[in-house]
Amino acid sequence: MNLEELSGGYRESAEKLRIRLRLLRAALREERDPDRRCRMLQDYQRMTQMHTQCRELQELTARYYERGYCRNEKYTL
Repeated sequence: MNLEELSGGYRESAEKLRIRLRLLRAALREERDPDRRCRMLQDYQRMTQMHTQCRELQELTARYYERGYCRNEKYTL
């Protein structure tokens, strides 16, 4: 398996997280308990970071072998 093939898994994960984030946003609008809302906001922030990372890694793995592709500095050694 090469990196291009891994990009599909990252794409699927990012899509699942996007759907979950949308559902969580809707639940946050309805939530009235301050403690529960605070926990939900923390979950939302973590999932947002995970979603961003999945999208970045999907692009990196999909284009890794392209000549001249300027890679994300976050994911280089």
